[in-house]
Amino acid sequence: MTEQKCKGARDLLPQDTERFRFIEDTFRRSCLSWSYQEVKTPTLEYLHLFTAAGTLTPSMLSKVYSFLDWDGWSGERVALRPDGTIPVARLFIENLAQQEIARLFYVTNVFIFEETGKKNREKWQCGAEFLGNFKPTADIELILLAIEVIRSLRIGNVELKLSHAGLLKALIQELNLAPEEKHALLDQIQDGNWQTLTQTKTSNADINKMLSLLLDLKGKSSGFLENLKALPQISAESKSQLEKFMEITSLLDMLGCRYQIDITSTKGFEYYTGLCFQLSVNQERVGSGGRYDNLIPLIGGSNTPACGFALYLDPLIDMIPPKAQENTEKKVLIRIKSITPNVVKTGFQIAQSFREVGYIAELDFNNRKPNYRWVITVEDKLSTFTITDQTKNLNKELSSISDAIKMLGGSV
Repeated sequence: MTEQKCKGARDLLPQDTERFRFIEDTFRRSCLSWSYQEVKTPTLEYLHLFTAAGTLTPSMLSKVYSFLDWDGWSGERVALRPDGTIPVARLFIENLAQQEIARLFYVTNVFIFEETGKKNREKWQCGAEFLGNFKPTADIELILLAIEVIRSLRIGNVELKLSHAGLLKALIQELNLAPEEKHALLDQIQDGNWQTLTQTKTSNADINKMLSLLLDLKGKSSGFLENLKALPQISAESKSQLEKFMEITSLLDMLGCRYQIDITSTKGFEYYTGLCFQLSVNQERVGSGGRYDNLIPLIGGSNTPACGFALYLDPLIDMIPPKAQENTEKKVLIRIKSITPNVVKTGFQIAQSFREVGYIAELDFNNRKPNYRWVITVEDKLSTFTITDQTKNLNKELSSISDAIKMLGGSV
């Protein structure tokens, strides 16, 4: 049979969807407990929303699904959202800008064209955004929230890597490149080619040394950042960004949160202005985030500091282990031995009674053998029905639904 599914698309089978909902529920529960509020944005957004934010480098622009709106050539160009944060920032500007702060979260899909069709073109994210707070404690809050969610999934140890877009941009500014050289360099870095930065030299030996030290910095503590401040010829802006980075790492040290500093861990820091972080499990990236204080002004809002993160559901779904043993204790099969109206009615009534006290009740008209502990058989003799404990191979005849629920451990 010829495959009918689009390349780069993924079907979520029942077991996949169960894991998806488990991740979603875990994420939502944590966000609500931290006082974040859920929002949903449209799948379609105007393309200029993303180009204005500087999200789309030349290589990325070709990977966006965009088309003219129904109004033909006079219409706006729209896109299937390639990013989850920018639509939430737009939502904030249009609906919540009067608030001093906003803690928002979402579960959404994003779309990126991938020419081989071997990678997913539709990807799902769980994201949280903290808008209106410029203090480093907001960055810390988001990091701890993201780690809490992943740990609640019990899929392994979380590895946290830190970078800092503000520091990198300040150092790049000190290279004194021509505008076109600077844009070309930033495009290369945002596409993950950090090697190009090591090949860019300036007459300032301290800047060259600092760039080299930062790019080689792997897993060092905040104390190492203190040593970089001692370099005499770096600008006041570079020192300011370095101090902001150190302030966050010092807070993480105080809170006992383990991390590694890896400047090259961030790919695509388009609109980020400060701390960037990446989350991995078993060396596979499962989330990332950072501070983006300039984003909201870029897309038409007032000056509003903000930071956020996204967790990637596609790799997380594959990491959630299948249940070692299906929970059959809270499930019951209602076996209908005939389809006469009174028997069918009784079967549906019994099933509904069990659902009302928290059981999963499945109706069976085909006499199959499911992996359920409890089976209730309804026959033409309507005054009684038989309940079977399949783990003990015991049968008992009952005449009351309430007695059956009590026998299974429930309550009416």
